[in-house]
Order: sequence, then structure tokens, then C-alpha cells
Amino acid sequence: MHLVGSNEFWSHQSGARIAHIVGIRYRPLPATGGWPPKLTTYDQHSSSQPHLEGQALTCERGDRLLFEDVNFEAKSNSAIQIAGPNGSGKTTMLRIICGLVQALSGDVLWRGRSIEEDRTAFHRELCYLGYAGGVKLELTPRENLAFAAALQVGKRSDDAIECALDRVDLYGFEDVPAYTLSAGQRRRISLARLLLTGAPLWILDEPLTALDRHGTALAESLMREHVDSGRILVFTTHQPLDAPPPSTTTVLLG
Repeated sequence: MHLVGSNEFWSHQSGARIAHIVGIRYRPLPATGGWPPKLTTYDQHSSSQPHLEGQALTCERGDRLLFEDVNFEAKSNSAIQIAGPNGSGKTTMLRIICGLVQALSGDVLWRGRSIEEDRTAFHRELCYLGYAGGVKLELTPRENLAFAAALQVGKRSDDAIECALDRVDLYGFEDVPAYTLSAGQRRRISLARLLLTGAPLWILDEPLTALDRHGTALAESLMREHVDSGRILVFTTHQPLDAPPPSTTTVLLG
């Protein structure tokens, strides 16, 4: 699992905490090709297509029932929006789907199997973008993306990182520490990470936070591309989408 919303990252290959990156060198931006980078289409002929199910999920926080017997299903080329008022358990639901929080009862299934049966395999197919964004403030945007690429199963080239920076309009800021950037620019770093993962399942918690109009349009474009490429998207947002994925189903909590 690529945990974008955490301030600490784990490699699912080694199980080791990765603290920092030093001594990184990069090639200059290529003169040709690849802009804007697009998500590759998921293998529609795979024997096991992406398929996510929530079955009778119930969760309590302390003595308060957040939600009860929630069911949902998403297949390839589809999206689920988890909606509801503040405190209704939207982020908790996302974390349950990721396997980071245990539901009181019910189960989450991926490709027809409980995620509890093989968490490692499930997490390899998942990219989670948390509300906090998970940007390392002492690193530059380029270094943050190199950090993210190092956690991926497949090798990501320097060119892929350069393409991602260009797609989210961070050129001109790629080599300055992230703590000098605005909240919206830091959110763009998180969005750029999505371009480096081939995960068929994206789970995004308030991906439009701090973004201006152009940034919001960019985030929505990435979300639609992900779904259109044969994958699955689960997300929350308090901001209405101008152009949500056409196959979006809403699950209302609270």
C-alpha cells in the first residue's frame, strides 16, 4: 500500500520504515514526449478484474454508533463517494476499507476475498491519499516523488517523476523545500504521487483540500482518468465535483 496521507512511510516489499532520502541526482526535464502523462489502461482481459465490496459494515467510536450495516460494491470503471456530515465516520470508513481500522462487524472484500485473508496482496493494489497529504516538508517536490517512487513494486524512472511534476504544474518549484510552498502546492505534490502508482484501487480523503480552481480541475481529471482506465476510486469530499466520474455511486453516512 502506498500511504500518501501518512507522515511516515512503509515499504510493503521489506516492511521497513523509510525515514529519508539523501544524495539524489536527477536528469533534466526531457525535451520531448509524455505531456501530460496519462494513466495506463488497466488490463480489461485480466482473469480477476478489480472488485471491491463492503458487507454490513458497522463501526462505533467510544459509545457512539457511527454507522451500521453499510453495504457497497464497485467494479472496474466505477467510483464510490462516501458522503455525510462532519463526524459521521467518512474518514473512518476509508480507513476500514484500507484495513487500517477494524470495523465492529462486517467485512471488506477485494476480488471476492476478505482483505483479512491476504493484507499484503491487497495493499499492493491500493493507493491511499489521506487528508494530511503526507508531504515531507524538509524534502523538495522532486525528492518527495522519488521517495514515493521508491515504495512502488515496479521501478519508476526519473522521466516519470519529471512528467508528474509537469502535470501538476510544479515546475519552477521542484527543487525548493516543501515547507516554503503553499498548502495548495503541497497538495499538488500528493496528487503527483498518484501518477507514479499503477494501483487499481485509489482511496482519497478530501483530495480537493486547499486547491485553487485550476488545481481542483486537475484533481478531478486524475480521478476520471483513473476510473476510465478500468480501475476503482473511493473518495470523500465536502466540495461538489464539477465533473465527477460518470459511474459514481454515493454512500451516505449519518
